[in-house]
Amino acid sequence: MNVFSSLWDRIVFNLVDKGRYMYLLNGLKITLIITFFAVLLGITIGTLTAIIKVAAQDNKKIRPLEVIADLYTTIIRGTPVMVQLLIVYFVIFASVDVSKVVIAIIAFGLNSGAYVTEIIRAGILAVDKGQTEAGRSLGLTTRQTYRYIVLPQAIKNILPALGNEFISLLKETAVVGYIGLQDLTMGGDIIRSRTYDAFVPLITVALIYLLIVIGLSAALKKFERRLRRSDNS
Repeated sequence: MNVFSSLWDRIVFNLVDKGRYMYLLNGLKITLIITFFAVLLGITIGTLTAIIKVAAQDNKKIRPLEVIADLYTTIIRGTPVMVQLLIVYFVIFASVDVSKVVIAIIAFGLNSGAYVTEIIRAGILAVDKGQTEAGRSLGLTTRQTYRYIVLPQAIKNILPALGNEFISLLKETAVVGYIGLQDLTMGGDIIRSRTYDAFVPLITVALIYLLIVIGLSAALKKFERRLRRSDNS
């Protein structure tokens, strides 16, 4: 009983006293904003880059774009996300007055886009070529064929991998404290620095991340089941 009482006292001291839980709530808000918009940016970049890399196989005119796309994915996938964040903040936007949140979104969006590129490219290549030929025979343009026939089928195939990438992105945002942003992780560290108790704030941060990941995983599985039912109907 004394153990639980002592733990409760530590929780109250770390999170309730002086409203320290607000560090976590405000940090969680920043984390979710960065993750959401970085995901949108990553999907946009990844989809466009994947289409370029696939289309370049049959169209020599866009081969230069394929070279750029390959260079982009190689550099991003070959360097740590924290280094990329620091380069974007201290080098690219060093002399520009831009919100740190926007900088973080750009950095993580670029990082995610490189991985999404390869995921979507694999999904597109997994779609039977006969689907593309059928679209063209119906009078659809290449863009319309990809938009209405190829990409919807590819998304179904890559949904689990895409979901895992977004979950990884959420956890990777924990390094934004290096550019002075008070995200969820930094919020827990601020509490630790005020109370000199690492256990409660850091375990609380870990549990919050865990609950978000469990929720996202459950939502992803539900969405996958709906897709399977729609295929069978």
